[in-house]
Amino acid sequence: MFIADIRKDFYEVVANQRVVLLVAPDIDALCACKILQALFHCDQIQYTLVPVTGWQDLGTAFLEHKEQFRYFVLINCGANVDLLEMLQPDDDSIFFICDTHRPVDVVNVYNDTQIKLLIKQDDDLSVPSYDDIFRDEDEEGEDSGNESDEGSEPSGKRRRFDEGAVERRIERQRAKREWEARRREILFDYEQYEYHGTSAAMMFFELAWVLTKDTKDMLWWAIIGLTDQWVHDKITNMKYVTDIATMQRHVSRHNHRNEDEENSLSIDCMRISFEYDLRLTLYQHWSLYESIYNSCYTSCSFKLWTLNGQKKLQEFLADMGLPLKQVRQKFNSMDMSIKENLRDVIEESSNKYGMKDIRIQTFGVHFGFKNRFLASDMVHATAALLESAEKDDSETDNFIKALDALSRSNIDRLHSGIALAKKKLIAIQQTVASCICTNLILSQGPFLYCYLMEGTPDVKLFSKPMALTLLCKYLLKAFVHSTRNKRCKLLPLVMAAPKDVEKGTVIVVGIPPESETSDKKNFFGRAFEKAAESTSSRTLHDHFDTSIIELKTEDRSKFLDALITLLS
Repeated sequence: MFIADIRKDFYEVVANQRVVLLVAPDIDALCACKILQALFHCDQIQYTLVPVTGWQDLGTAFLEHKEQFRYFVLINCGANVDLLEMLQPDDDSIFFICDTHRPVDVVNVYNDTQIKLLIKQDDDLSVPSYDDIFRDEDEEGEDSGNESDEGSEPSGKRRRFDEGAVERRIERQRAKREWEARRREILFDYEQYEYHGTSAAMMFFELAWVLTKDTKDMLWWAIIGLTDQWVHDKITNMKYVTDIATMQRHVSRHNHRNEDEENSLSIDCMRISFEYDLRLTLYQHWSLYESIYNSCYTSCSFKLWTLNGQKKLQEFLADMGLPLKQVRQKFNSMDMSIKENLRDVIEESSNKYGMKDIRIQTFGVHFGFKNRFLASDMVHATAALLESAEKDDSETDNFIKALDALSRSNIDRLHSGIALAKKKLIAIQQTVASCICTNLILSQGPFLYCYLMEGTPDVKLFSKPMALTLLCKYLLKAFVHSTRNKRCKLLPLVMAAPKDVEKGTVIVVGIPPESETSDKKNFFGRAFEKAAESTSSRTLHDHFDTSIIELKTEDRSKFLDALITLLS
């Protein structure tokens, strides 16, 4: 059931208890986890933190902890399946679920005792009504009783055949069949598309605010959680702008509160500011040239995988009047005179080159005097640490590192994340260029399809879900910019990459069509399930996003054929 008062029904309930936090591997969940940890530290609430990468992990973690703990908090996982059916918990286990995945499973919505949803009611949830989905069993057994009583009479008295009872029974069965057909239809419409709601970090920040325990650090984490949804393209532009406005009010409130305090200029202070900044990834920690070259927005606008596009980029730099020497050196080392009005200069030239949205509403932070980061820098750096393919670190190690990078006391860890993020962006840019130049994107009828061969450079990087999804979005955008085929511009994209060569598995991702007005709703989750079922392909639907699955390499072609038939 949905919780109306997050303070009374959630925080005060767990305040004197031991709690397990089960956290999904995405940046929004990490930020929500940081905010909750800070609140728990304030009130000395004991908790155990367990990172869970998928449904199997979640099941294992629950089995390990169900003896000692009654209260479980699930962050960005658990809302979109029937959790009680999956975990089979005892009657006294209570689950608090703060999850952005939609649609929320109807059983979770209507369970009053064990499932508590920390989910905003104003997200357009459109949950079907209780009577349409559930039917009381006792309605059905009414008339079946009286017939057996009469049957015990001596057979000499042939009872008059009760036509009324038979008709009533037939009528009831017909009504039941109609109800079941309608129920299937309602559930299909409700569960057909997967999409995302309000950021979990924002939900927990609102809890902190209600408890009057919100700090600037918590506010910054909430902003990063929201920016993660924008960077990984999970929410619509409209939703992003609305939520940014909410965060802006909190930022103004905090800045206003600190104006008269002594520490507003101390060396380790933290200042958050609303920025109308450039859509150039990591440009303040890179050279301007490399940032333009490896940012999805500019790279696709210029078509930088073509010679023509590279020539256009040179013209663009010349139009801004920026010397190549300045553009190719680190942003920090550029002349102050150039940096001062750089954003306006870039915006002016971008408009000439058809890039009308080069600037975006976001937030920046200053730690002391030296370190300045944009919210998107934090997202890219943390994501790169979370999915780091370097060395033999386990997923838990990566999770802890990514969590560390969000603390301002760990600037070095954050810088190492930024270095990894640059490598990842360069790899994505190069892979996109080679896929487009070698025509690896095939139109399969109802969708586009691309398979990354084993042996492609950086292919190991794309065995991770977030990196592959980012590559997928980037590739589709680039393809839409480069193709002349009008029909192909409206198609979704399915992409596969090798997951584990020894086990012979591939990871498959599906994303909706690329358009400015897209509602970001994804129908591939259901389609993948149906296609796997109909061909009995060996698939693993373990990811919290249903549109990401693992598949045996040799089942790939029959799975694809089924998907084409299904969606045609």
